[in-house]
Amino acid sequence: MRAIRRFSVRPVLPEPLTGLGTLVNNLRWSWHPETQDVFEAVDPQLWRSTGGDPVKLLGEVPAARLDELAHDDVFLRRLELAVTDLNAYVSGDRWFQTDAGSPVSSVAYFSPEFGITYVLPQYSGGLGILAGDHLKAASDLGVPLIGVGLLYRHGYFAQSLNAEGWQQERYPLVDPDGLPISLLRDGPESNGAPATVTLTLPGNRQLHAQIWVAQVGRVPLLMLDSDMEENDPAEREVTDRLYGGSTEHRLLQELLLGVGGVRAVRTFCRITGHSAPEVFHTNEGHAGFLGIERIRELATDQALDFDTALEVARGGTVFTTHTPVPAGIDRFPVELIQQHFSPDAYGEGVPIDRILELGAEDFEGGDPGVFNMAIMGLRLAQRANGVSKLHGVVSRGMFAGLWPSFDPVDVPITSITNGVHAPTWVAREIHGLTYAATDTAESDGVFDGLDKTSDAQIWETKRTLRQRFIDDTRARVRQSWINRGASDAELGWVDSILDPDVLTMGFARRVPSYKRLTLMLRDPARLKALLLHPQRPVQIVIAGKAHPHDEGGKKLIQEMVRFADDPEVRHRIVFVPDYDIALAQPMYPGCDVWLNNPLRPYEACGTSGMKAALNGALNLSIRDGWWDEWYDDEFGWAIPSAEGIEDTDRRDDLEAHALYDLIEKQVAPRFYDGEVPGRWIEMLRHTIKELGPKVLATRMVRDYVEQLYVPAAKSSRSLNATYDGARELAAWKKKVRTAWPQIRVDHVELQGLGDVPQLGTTVGIRAFAALGDLEPSDICVEVLHGRVDTNDEITDPVRATLAMAETYEGNRHRYEGELKLDRTGPFGYTVRVVPSHAGLASPAELGLAAGPSDPDDPSAPDLPAGSEF
Repeated sequence: MRAIRRFSVRPVLPEPLTGLGTLVNNLRWSWHPETQDVFEAVDPQLWRSTGGDPVKLLGEVPAARLDELAHDDVFLRRLELAVTDLNAYVSGDRWFQTDAGSPVSSVAYFSPEFGITYVLPQYSGGLGILAGDHLKAASDLGVPLIGVGLLYRHGYFAQSLNAEGWQQERYPLVDPDGLPISLLRDGPESNGAPATVTLTLPGNRQLHAQIWVAQVGRVPLLMLDSDMEENDPAEREVTDRLYGGSTEHRLLQELLLGVGGVRAVRTFCRITGHSAPEVFHTNEGHAGFLGIERIRELATDQALDFDTALEVARGGTVFTTHTPVPAGIDRFPVELIQQHFSPDAYGEGVPIDRILELGAEDFEGGDPGVFNMAIMGLRLAQRANGVSKLHGVVSRGMFAGLWPSFDPVDVPITSITNGVHAPTWVAREIHGLTYAATDTAESDGVFDGLDKTSDAQIWETKRTLRQRFIDDTRARVRQSWINRGASDAELGWVDSILDPDVLTMGFARRVPSYKRLTLMLRDPARLKALLLHPQRPVQIVIAGKAHPHDEGGKKLIQEMVRFADDPEVRHRIVFVPDYDIALAQPMYPGCDVWLNNPLRPYEACGTSGMKAALNGALNLSIRDGWWDEWYDDEFGWAIPSAEGIEDTDRRDDLEAHALYDLIEKQVAPRFYDGEVPGRWIEMLRHTIKELGPKVLATRMVRDYVEQLYVPAAKSSRSLNATYDGARELAAWKKKVRTAWPQIRVDHVELQGLGDVPQLGTTVGIRAFAALGDLEPSDICVEVLHGRVDTNDEITDPVRATLAMAETYEGNRHRYEGELKLDRTGPFGYTVRVVPSHAGLASPAELGLAAGPSDPDDPSAPDLPAGSEF
């Protein structure tokens, strides 16, 4: 008989063991081995059978064992030390307080998913894992962050295979009572009732959500949950599963995340006394509505007009884009937005026409019928970034239509390359070999311990980790075949799949088409020859999930599974279902090479190769994402890209054969070069010591603090103080936009160029600009110069500001400066006028620029700007 409801009953711990509850309720245990050791000591066998889940462990440990531990002085001392260490970790000063000087009161970090631990299944892939690592690294550094997300009752999905190798999805129920989280409850005046937020929906419906809190070290993560009896059935299902449902269902999730998330932060800060955020960071566009809610707050509570409120909200907002393709962006029908932000639903505080402007694709090629969440995110944030240098370039090109007066290089989207949280992903054995000390992930010289480790120690450690990974993989493959209909009697061969002395390659990630799961299958005979080589065999472990609605991705998985099912090679290549944190953690240390072969430049960053590198694996990858930025031939191998070839089949063939050649002629020979391959170990050492510090999430979070959070906090303070600064900035922008059609560069000339321009010559430049109704203080005149290509485009322009020298009638001005001819070959220059104000984060912020007249225009001056020589 099926239960109509389920819940978990937690044990009552004996008083001497209450510290176990303290440890369970802070997710630091998920990356702190010493705390995990305490849980394992409670019941080693049960710890293993529960998969290292402390909530399940304490729920299943016999009462007699708890009573025994309550009188075990050795265990109690160990428990006391662990609790004391946790208390010191969450309360002591760290990098942010000591070195950074606490420059920001608080940051609210919004994301649709968070991958903290497999015990809390609220993630689907890289975006969530990155968000989880961001919180953990912020905790390690002492950055005062508040995470904001949703609590999905069915998470993403559990993956299995059927007999034909086709992906099957299952959505296990996530019981909050069985998770290491707690309900946020209001104060005594409410008798400790659960704190809630409420959104009004079209049709006078109400969407209520309670707030669960996961404590991630020092960082609270707020998760909104709509599964409440106060909601009607449809509204209860809003937080049912991650990335599921209809278009309107997705919109409701994003409304709850953005609008409800801001309200949840306000509630949390009121109840707990936590500092109110100065900075709001939206991780991808899913949470973009947080900006509209902040505008509504200011319009309602402070009686600010829309433009002033917009400046206040923008000044303290950071937007991170993760997608390199327009298809990856959420877009909603305009009619849906109109319904959900109508005065009847959202109130009178924010005009619906201004909301629609924020997400409008009002540029060449845009669709006027959709509301674009990424575009809204960019318009509501004064600071934006991509997640690798190459992705920054791609993003500036992809969104250049929002700044039509500027070249893509000037589009105000910077980049901060992702990083990974080493304590979560680095195996304890590797940590023991490499780290100079514990808990020093934010320090220089963190990997200096590797210098004291011999080649033989490193090689033996990697073999041990390989064997552990193989044991885990065999168990998973066996269970997968049983799920596919096989019996134990026919699975004896599984016990001999993979070999701890064979070069082991890993490939694990989501399965969209651009990541090319099956590129290695372009020439099956060639791949088989590599797998079965008599002296230098290779083995490959593969994992990954396709989105439930991605039939193409599922076909790729089936193609891979069918190849791996072949009895001739199934001991050398396996597909392991249900890729998640629990599978990834033994996989990275157990691999020698990490394979990545996306279609360049569609990998925004990709962090799996970073995790593998920290565990002593070498990368074999297309130069895309982070690998393009930090590639070094001592860190691994770059697969040549055939980017630019439009025939996708030909491109795949070329890149696949380049991959085969690298494995056959370089990777495998180096791995098998001697009993302890010195050259391989040398590359491994170099990877960990030189690449390791770059890929740490602590480096990433420091970059966010210094490059984005601190400037955003300063803007937020200046605009929030009395709102006079915001009013002035809004009025100034309106004045500049109105007057801009009058702005022009009338004339540009060089002085001292000579008949034959020579390297090292310094020449004078004069530009005459008409400013219409603007003042000289409202603008900046810039000269851009550098090498030019065959289309007279300036490549890698150098910018310099020209100084005002003289004023003429009609608000015309002469600006002067110097150019140094510091390179030979074709050289070009141009002059432009851009808005200038202390409140701008970039000269391109308004999207306005005025350049010289068109040389082909009959009314142009005799000497045009932009001359080439």
